[in-house]
Amino acid sequence: MRTILTSSLLLILSLATFAQGDLLPRELLLDSLSKGRSCSVVLPAELEPDATMNFYLGVKGEKPDKGYPAIIYLHGSGPREAEWTTGLKLALRFDDSPSMYIIPQIPNEGGWYRWWQKSKQWVWDRLITQLLAMNEVDPSRIYIIGISEGGYGSQRLASFYADFLAGAGPMAGGEPLKNAPVENLGHTAFSFQTGEQDDTFYRCMLTRETAARLDSMQRIYPDEYTHRVVIQPGRGHAIDYSPTTPWLMQYRRNAQPRHFIWENMEMDGIRRNAFYNIEVMEETSGEERTRYEFAVSKKNSIDLNVSTVQYHTSWQDPRWGIDMLFDKSYTPAKHGRLRIYLSEQLVDTDAPITLRVNGKKVFRSKVKACDDCAKRAWDLWHDPLRKFDRSIEVSW
Repeated sequence: MRTILTSSLLLILSLATFAQGDLLPRELLLDSLSKGRSCSVVLPAELEPDATMNFYLGVKGEKPDKGYPAIIYLHGSGPREAEWTTGLKLALRFDDSPSMYIIPQIPNEGGWYRWWQKSKQWVWDRLITQLLAMNEVDPSRIYIIGISEGGYGSQRLASFYADFLAGAGPMAGGEPLKNAPVENLGHTAFSFQTGEQDDTFYRCMLTRETAARLDSMQRIYPDEYTHRVVIQPGRGHAIDYSPTTPWLMQYRRNAQPRHFIWENMEMDGIRRNAFYNIEVMEETSGEERTRYEFAVSKKNSIDLNVSTVQYHTSWQDPRWGIDMLFDKSYTPAKHGRLRIYLSEQLVDTDAPITLRVNGKKVFRSKVKACDDCAKRAWDLWHDPLRKFDRSIEVSW
C-alpha cells in the first residue's frame, strides 16, 4: 500500500502484511455503542514511543442487509481524556443509525497530537483492512470525520486514503491544500463545516479555499467531486456538528471509477504506491509529487496522463511564515513504470485495449486474465470491491 521513508528506515509494506490479524476485537465492534465499551492497541515503539491507542467501539441500530456503515471519529486537541469522552457522547447523539463507530483516543499529547503521523497511519492501514474484511461492515460505506485537530486529521487522511473511503467530514478545521489535495476526492463525498468567525489558524479562510477548489473541480468533472462546504453563520470554533454524518451516509464508494485524478503526496515521510487501480512500480519524479489522471473511454481506450507537480506559494502567513495558499503547475513526466489493473467493470475484456501515456500509444492488444494478477491486486488492497483479474505493465 505504501512506502515508509525516514532517515534511518526504508520499509516497503503491503496490505498483505496487515491482513494477518485483527487490530480491534470484533465482539466489541458489534456491541452497542451506548455501553461505552473500549479496548487498547500498542503502537510500534519505533514509530512512536510509549504509545497506546484506546478506542470506543460499537454499533447503533440493527445491521442493514449489506452491513453497517463504519464511521471513524477523530477528536480535537484538548485534554485527551475529555476529548475522547466527548467523542462518544457526540456519536451517540448524531442522527446516523444504523452505524458502527470507531472512536480512537490520541496516544500522546504535545508534539504527537496529530492524527496523520506515521504511527497513526500504522493504525489506519490495519483498521481499514479489518473493516473491509468484516461481513458485518458494508465495504462501500467507510467514512472518516473529525473536529478541530480531528478536522485537520480527517481532511488530510481523506485525501491520502480517498480510494478506500465513501466520504469524509472535517469540522472546525481547515488545512492548507498542499497537505490535502482536493484532486484526490473525485469519488469521495466531502462535507466541511466551519464557523464564520473561526479565524484562528485561518480555519475559515482555508475552508473557503477548499470550497473554491472543489467547486472548480466539479465544474470540470460534473459527475465527480460531490461536496458540501458550509460556513456556519455567527459561529466561532464551536459549531453544530450534527449535519455531517447524515449527509455523508447517503453516499457509497465507487471502488473502480473510469476516471480519477491522484496526486501522490507524502504524509509524514510516507508515500503510497497504489491508488484505485494503479500500482506505482518506479517513482516518476523523485522527491517531487506525481499527478496521475486515469480515464477509460467507451472505445476501450485508456488515457493516462502523468505529470510532476510544482507548488507555488501565493500567500504566506506573516506571523509564522507558513505557506497557506498555492497555485500549481505541471510538467509531463519523462519516465516511469507502473501497473494498471483491469476488470470487466472498467473495460471490455474480450476486445483489444489501447493505452496511451501522455498522448503516446504504448500498448494495444487483448489482455488475458491471470491468477497471479488477481493475487497481486488482493495483496495490494485486500478490498472486496477491487477484484482485478488482469493488468498491463507499462514503462516509458
